Amino acid sequence: MNTPPLRLIVMGVSGCGKSTMAAALSESLNLDMVDGDDLHLPESVAKMRAGIALQDLDRWPWLDRIGKYLAQEHPRGRVVACSALKRAYRDRIRDQAGDVCFVFLDGAVDLIAQRMRQRVGHYMQPDLLDSQFLALEKPQADETDVIRLPITEPVHEIVAQALQALRSRLHPAI
Repeated sequence: MNTPPLRLIVMGVSGCGKSTMAAALSESLNLDMVDGDDLHLPESVAKMRAGIALQDLDRWPWLDRIGKYLAQEHPRGRVVACSALKRAYRDRIRDQAGDVCFVFLDGAVDLIAQRMRQRVGHYMQPDLLDSQFLALEKPQADETDVIRLPITEPVHEIVAQALQALRSRLHPAI
C-alpha cells in the first residue's frame, strides 16, 4: 500500500521555535522544507520590520502560497514553518493543500519573549509578540489534525515527541 505524502505545518507564535522544529522534522523524515517567512511578500516583511502587525488581508495570499507549496507533488511530503495563528488560517491552508497535519508549539509568553530577545537578525520584532498572542486561536479538540507540544523541553525531545505522535496517530509508516 502506498503511503500518501506527509504535509506538515509547524505552527505557533513568533519565537516559539517553528523554523528549528520544521528543519529538524524535515531532516528526520526526509521531507522538503520551507520557512513560511520566506513566502511573505516584501511589503509584509517591511511592515513587520517596522513593528507593524500584519492584518488578515496581508496574510491571505501568503497562506495560499503555503497551501499550494504543500499541495505540490512530492514522494515523501513537505513541511512548512508557519504561524497559522487563527483557525481560519488553518482552514485556508487545508483548503489549498488537502490533508495537513499541524504541529502546534505551545508556550508561555514570558518564555517566548525571552527567546525573541536572544535571537539576532530576524525581522519580527519582539514588540509584536503581544499581537501574535492576541491573534492566536489555539487549536480546539475538533481539529483532529493537530499535535500539541509544549516547548519547555529541549528541541531534540520535542522532535522525538512529534515523531512519536506522527507515527501513532497520523502516519504509521514514519
